[in-house]
Amino acid sequence: MSNQNQNEPEGALRAVINTVSREKNVDKAVIIDALEQALIHAARRNHGPIADLEAHYNADTDEIELFQFRTVVDDVADDDIEIDIEDAAKLDPDAQMGDSLGVKLDKSAFGRIAAQSAKQIIVQKVRDAERLQVYDEFKDRLGEILSGTIRRFERNDIVVDLGATEAIIPFREQIPTEKYKIKDRVQGYVLEVKRSSRGPQVVLSRAHSGFVIRLFEQNVTEVYDGIVTIESAARDPGFRTKVAVHSRDKAVDPVGACVGLKGARVESVRQELAGEKIDIVPWDADPARFVCNALHPAVVTKVIVDEDNHSMEVIVADDQLSLSIGKRGQNVRLAAQLTGWRLDIKSEARLTQELVGTKELIASIPGLGMMRAEILVNEGIKTFAEVAEMSPRTFVRLLNMNETEGAEVVEAAKALLAAGIGSAPAKAAAPVGEHEDFLANSSADPTRADAARSTTSNYDNARTQRIDLFLELDGVGEATAHALADAGYGTIGDLVADAAEEVSSKSGLALSIARTVQMAADRYLQR
Repeated sequence: MSNQNQNEPEGALRAVINTVSREKNVDKAVIIDALEQALIHAARRNHGPIADLEAHYNADTDEIELFQFRTVVDDVADDDIEIDIEDAAKLDPDAQMGDSLGVKLDKSAFGRIAAQSAKQIIVQKVRDAERLQVYDEFKDRLGEILSGTIRRFERNDIVVDLGATEAIIPFREQIPTEKYKIKDRVQGYVLEVKRSSRGPQVVLSRAHSGFVIRLFEQNVTEVYDGIVTIESAARDPGFRTKVAVHSRDKAVDPVGACVGLKGARVESVRQELAGEKIDIVPWDADPARFVCNALHPAVVTKVIVDEDNHSMEVIVADDQLSLSIGKRGQNVRLAAQLTGWRLDIKSEARLTQELVGTKELIASIPGLGMMRAEILVNEGIKTFAEVAEMSPRTFVRLLNMNETEGAEVVEAAKALLAAGIGSAPAKAAAPVGEHEDFLANSSADPTRADAARSTTSNYDNARTQRIDLFLELDGVGEATAHALADAGYGTIGDLVADAAEEVSSKSGLALSIARTVQMAADRYLQR
């Protein structure tokens, strides 16, 4: 009978291990390790912090055995780590000097405080194991959509109950036009899984462009199957999204597949995004064509590609300028994000005006007239620097000049550049003293002096026109208008096309002033 009673608590320990493992979904080895560490911690209250203690779970007897190891010596200095040779011989007749002798300890000597401390260690170990398991479960789910219930609000952040753990939707990752309530069902894109002292933190986003891509995968069979691919997406969360799609099967229209019959598929995505407008455009391997598609619904007349600066000059009809830029520059900004190119939108009227000014600028170089300047401009030559870099033989081919005349034109362009004329049309004119120095050095050639005066006059006139244009904006004064003109802005549309931070960086204006300027420019274009 006594043997049966003795075995009951041992069987109970195995039952506890199995129960905790099942309920907490934690590996048994983790629980056993927690029990062993807890027992060692409790024993240290009696045997000191430097005692060499080991605990092992004995599956046969279903108990945790605790051992203290001490070194065999002939003169004991510390009972916790050393044992006399005579005492060691009583425990083990074969014990020799220097041996490490393990002695099984009686666990009944541990008091209530030690037991309570051991319990806390076990609870903490199990909790840490649970957190690690949750982290391992979610760390590989980056980029997926998870669904949960809103549990509470912490400041402006939303805490979502996912079942196994809680997730957070930071304020910056929320759709600004949405309103949320506790117990609402909400979906989010797994943006990040972080480890912290309070456990794993799953960060969800409803504002990320990846959220839109995953929603299309859920609602469009062709996207899910990989027949239609979403090459890129750009968002202004809550207001507008642009998605570029491409079909691997020529028989499948990628835009039509994503829109669905009577717009049913795209409407399902829009409903999840609180009515956000979605533009689905065809992707194209040709960057220029892709940019034209991305600027939908505006119609593009011409695209000039600058590979070196990874930028494009997009020309649109005058009545398409406002549409291509969009409200607060939204359309062109999203198109730039979608394509990865820097876009500069210009109207045909402005382009014509610029070409006239450019032709006059090139024609001012001695040896070139307006007719020859027009040919060079049509070939893409727009600055003195580009003329100065040309080979005399190029003039022979393009302008039917001899090499001597071509060399003289190149030297004239270099002289103008050395005088600081025509090198940076977007910047303010050079100080008067510099022009006087150039004219004095060029007195032997009155033609060059006249050309310098003409070039300076043309540039000053263009800058004055830009300043007058910016002064038409509400709240823009002389200093601000001059700063914008010196920064290279030529039209109201240019101001709207850039982000406020970019306007501030280029012009040197404070960010608050740059935002005020953009709002005034937006109102101007909406007239």
